[in-house]
Amino acid sequence: MFKHHIPAIAAAALLSACTMGPNYERPAFELPSFWRKDATPTAAAAQPAKTPEKWWGVFGDNNLDTLVAEALEHNRDLVAAAARIDAARANLTIVDANRYPTIYGQAGRTRTRSSTVGATPFPAGFPVENNSNRVTLNASYEIDFWGKYKRGSEAARAELLATEAGRDAVRLSLTSDVVKSYYAILSLRGQEQVAQRTLEGREQLVTLQGKRFSAGVASEFEVRQSEADRDGALVALTALRREREAEDAQLAVLLGRSPRDVWEKRVDAAQNGPELQGNGPVAVPEGLPSDLLERRPDLRQAEQQLVAANARIGVAKAAYFPSISLTGYLGSESAALSNLFTGPARIFQLAASLTQPIWGGNSVRAGVDAATAQQKVALANYEKSVQSAFADVRTALASYTAARETAETQTRRAATLAQSLKLARLRYDNGISSLLEVLDAERNLLSVELSRIDALAAQRSAVADLIIALGGGWST
Repeated sequence: MFKHHIPAIAAAALLSACTMGPNYERPAFELPSFWRKDATPTAAAAQPAKTPEKWWGVFGDNNLDTLVAEALEHNRDLVAAAARIDAARANLTIVDANRYPTIYGQAGRTRTRSSTVGATPFPAGFPVENNSNRVTLNASYEIDFWGKYKRGSEAARAELLATEAGRDAVRLSLTSDVVKSYYAILSLRGQEQVAQRTLEGREQLVTLQGKRFSAGVASEFEVRQSEADRDGALVALTALRREREAEDAQLAVLLGRSPRDVWEKRVDAAQNGPELQGNGPVAVPEGLPSDLLERRPDLRQAEQQLVAANARIGVAKAAYFPSISLTGYLGSESAALSNLFTGPARIFQLAASLTQPIWGGNSVRAGVDAATAQQKVALANYEKSVQSAFADVRTALASYTAARETAETQTRRAATLAQSLKLARLRYDNGISSLLEVLDAERNLLSVELSRIDALAAQRSAVADLIIALGGGWST
């Protein structure tokens, strides 16, 4: 008989189409069509852009590819982000279960004995000991007439999507950090090589000046000056080595290496990496469309948090209205086990209940007010995230342009000062100028050469920042 009521329960469940709370609508923003004011739409720019799976491939560096792959597999922040997704997915399953009936089996056996000298005497021959065996299949279901559980599932699903977007943000930030750390190490290594060559040249000069002083050709001032310049080159080399050690350790942590490897080993791929050369690995296309921002994981995360907060308003509002619950069981009950599954032992129950809040100290209203306030917080955070995203892109574009121009300028300066040093040495060898002129030319060249290598690394870092600002690059 219990099964005859199942269609009624199903029909009641269909009434849950009524859902409380506001439906989510994405906030409207005044967005530019193209990033650059002077850019004109092109066929490539007008096409929907897809985020490259491996954006760091624009650098064309196999050593870098190896390092990023290692970081994506072993980095602990990324492992933690993946675990948070698992937790959010499990929470969605738990919350979603409220929308469906709960069915469980129950079996029990009891044996009781009543007192024969109690306040209520038993008739003669009445058994004072009784057995009872009971087996039932129980079901309970709260009809989601006002959409409370539907909104709860909507919020949990949005939280899962927000967590996944958070994982993507961690992944994007991690790959950017690895790229910048890798090129920082290459830059420091190149600067070390320049400083080492300079130190060797200064050592040779000290030896030469000592001989010239012994021969009466050079003064003691020139000897002391050459020694001071040698010591200055040694100090610069020591500082670069210290910076490189620190950067190498930081990169090892990003790669997720063991504490022993962080302590004992250098990052081999970076140690054998190529020299920093050229004026830039990529060119940024003109007229990138604004829809690139929709790929930024931080914006997707903020929007899904807004969706979840919006759904919780519906959950809170549903508390104003009555809850309707259906319960029932179907089974058998018998004093003897041998009769437990016979026809006369059959039992069932079907019940419905309605609970209507009357007064609770304005707790329901406070719950709605709190959910509405949280939605406003999430909306403000989302709007600020969008504003910050456009500011990030604008800043990254300006930094990229400046870094490219700086690298080109420093490369030209280094070439010019290298020629000036040759001329200064030639003049000194012919007795036209003093040693100070040569030393000044060497100092200028050293300073610019270090700046040139640093500028090349800064340009690649600016490319990484721009790609991250755009949510993972572009495709043309």
